[in-house]
Amino acid sequence: MGFILYLIVGGIIGWLAGLILGKDVPGGFIGNIIAGIIGAWIGGAAFGSFGPSLAGIAIIPALIGAIIFVFIVSLIMRSTRRRA
Repeated sequence: MGFILYLIVGGIIGWLAGLILGKDVPGGFIGNIIAGIIGAWIGGAAFGSFGPSLAGIAIIPALIGAIIFVFIVSLIMRSTRRRA
């Protein structure tokens, strides 16, 4: 049950990061989960684990990390579209 909750929280964080930036995460719901989980890793590495935590994910650093990740992915996707 913990793993499923971890995926759900990751998906919500990735979705929120996409909403905040106004960018679509490639891959839909699966992309949101990946962005949220990678964002949790980036945020935890860069900012530590402060604030509220849910399913082992510190929400605030994970959201900041997901925003950074979605921004970088959107830059990469934009540059690959120009070349094509």
